[in-house]
Amino acid sequence: MSFFKRLKDKLMGNEDEKVVAINEEEAAEQKQDEAQDEATEPAQIGETVDEIEKVEEVSVTESSIETEIPVAIEDQEQQEVQEVAIVEEPVGEKKPSAWSITQKFKAGLEKTRNSFTSKVNDLVARYRKVDEDFFEELEDLLLQADVGFETVMELMDKLRFEVQRKNIKDTNGIQALISEKLVEIYEQGEADLIELNMQPKGELTVILFVGVNGVGKTTTIGKLAHRLKSQGKTVVLAAGDTFRAGAIDQLQVWGDRVGCEVIKQSEGSDPAAVMYDAIRAAKNRNADVLICDTAGRLQNKVNLMNELEKVHRVISREVPNAPHEVLLALDATTGQNALVQAQTFKEATNVTGIVLTKLDGTAKGGIVLAIRNKLHIPVKFVGLGEKMDDLQPFDAERYVYGLFADGLDKELQNSED
Repeated sequence: MSFFKRLKDKLMGNEDEKVVAINEEEAAEQKQDEAQDEATEPAQIGETVDEIEKVEEVSVTESSIETEIPVAIEDQEQQEVQEVAIVEEPVGEKKPSAWSITQKFKAGLEKTRNSFTSKVNDLVARYRKVDEDFFEELEDLLLQADVGFETVMELMDKLRFEVQRKNIKDTNGIQALISEKLVEIYEQGEADLIELNMQPKGELTVILFVGVNGVGKTTTIGKLAHRLKSQGKTVVLAAGDTFRAGAIDQLQVWGDRVGCEVIKQSEGSDPAAVMYDAIRAAKNRNADVLICDTAGRLQNKVNLMNELEKVHRVISREVPNAPHEVLLALDATTGQNALVQAQTFKEATNVTGIVLTKLDGTAKGGIVLAIRNKLHIPVKFVGLGEKMDDLQPFDAERYVYGLFADGLDKELQNSED
């Protein structure tokens, strides 16, 4: 199967899925419009009543004020409840279509695409022929997008070989060739990289989260818990970040929001003791998954790293072969600094996967490729927005499509004509 055919079949799904997704979006917009109309009608009625009341002088008594204030407060509380209900999205929602997931990657990588791909388009427009000057400028653009030196050099070698093998003279179709080679470099012949190491039914799966402060670790835990619950799993959260003020409360808010029990102790408690209690509680409740939060630690703080090793030992003692996943949360907006963090954490703990947060907030989304190619740690999830379902399993083809969406859309269309 050609790269174009495989790309289209996987990313877009069938036309029925696309139509259904579009119809659902239109239905949601229509429902919102109807709600606005309903809200407007009482306001118009109220204006009419006000005009009638202006004819007669109405004295406002203290009792009338007292009755109006509780009504106003009650209306405000109802509005807040409705807003929370909207944000909290139902658990057990319908599985999204291939087309809708692809659109999330496209929207989430908009900043990187606007910065990087626009420059590639300009480069392709300026160079009608594929020569050494073209490759040198393309190399600079990839480095600016934080793709990483090793990855860029490997890509350039592959592109030069393909251009020579296929005797490519002009730049038509070069974006598709770049995309295909980037996917090959990321996957490196390995399959199912994004799959979590889930244990068989009836056994507890322990997922340990690590990372520095400020990368969105706790938020990501909440989103992952929501994702697992929507798959029908019972999830328990362990508040192991006893060091940072407010971290326990923050995890509790997420636990309440997604409907997961949070096992916690007081601030300043021993994190290893929290993990011990959480494992016992998860077993007693026959939970499927235990997600463990840990204190955000700088990679150069030896004592905090030692504490992480202690947490790891306690988990391993209570659950054989656990933790089954050690996920490192990294902030995509930090660029090459994220690569340094990943390298240091890999040396201190057995990191099994990366969760790259805030990918939608950076213009240097190429860091995904740098991490995978240099450290050989798979990126298992990416954060593509603020909503609950914006934490998505990483997919190399959807990611590369998100980088080159505009150009690839044209080439996909041309390949069908």
